[in-house]
Amino acid sequence: MTSAAAPAARPSGRRELWLRVASGLVLGAGVLAALVYGGWPFAGIWLAAGIVGFAEWMVMSRTEPREVLIALGAATLGALLLCQRGGAPTPACLAVLLLGAAACATVARTGRGRLRAFLGVLGAAAIAAVPVALRDDPAIGLVGPAWMFAVVWSTDIAAYFAGRKIGGPKLMPRVSPNKTWSGALGGLVGAVAAGTLVPVVADLAGTTLPSAASLPVVAGVSALASVLSQAGDLIESGLKRRYGVKDSGKIIPGHGGVMDRLDGFFAVAVLAAVYLALRGGGLIP
Repeated sequence: MTSAAAPAARPSGRRELWLRVASGLVLGAGVLAALVYGGWPFAGIWLAAGIVGFAEWMVMSRTEPREVLIALGAATLGALLLCQRGGAPTPACLAVLLLGAAACATVARTGRGRLRAFLGVLGAAAIAAVPVALRDDPAIGLVGPAWMFAVVWSTDIAAYFAGRKIGGPKLMPRVSPNKTWSGALGGLVGAVAAGTLVPVVADLAGTTLPSAASLPVVAGVSALASVLSQAGDLIESGLKRRYGVKDSGKIIPGHGGVMDRLDGFFAVAVLAAVYLALRGGGLIP
């Protein structure tokens, strides 16, 4: 009985892997096509991702009244994107975001629920607004989001294969038992290589880059972004353990939810938001 049951598990695992690969390729192709096109198609993808991610967080954390909170969060993100893409000044966009987050916090029923709702809106805004802000900036254009994709995707892919091939000591077994130090270092190397390649290709294509985007700086920031991406993955794994769920949702075949797919991207989006704030304040070129 045991020997007959064991082989049956392997095709299921292979099907799961191929499902992950196929859905990842379809999503990646769609996102890259929207990136090249720009405008509202690109903004719409990230608005939808922010809304779904916020909804998953409200459901996973059991924050009530979830339907009202999801509606308020969606309205806040939509208003933020309208202000941002409509050319409103940054203080006005921030005011819209903070008012919406405060409204969600007011509606939530418990003290912890208010904190979860408030932080959830801010996190969803990083997903919805930062890639769009980079793409809409004439001095950055598609190179900024392309760098984010390159770093996050290469971190995931290189960490997966390095971890499986090399193995070794676990990174944080209590949080994510499958992650290893070899995978983390492999992801770091992959991110630096891919992140540094983006401005090289952009320069060869004749794209004018910000003066701060020298290769040593890009390599260093890519390394930092890889670390943050992996930290975001671990934090989301810890949250899922905290709330007793395997995945944040089921919207992406083979991957789970938007939070599962964008946990690392969220952390890099926060880093990009800091860059935009410093650049907007004239602190960096």
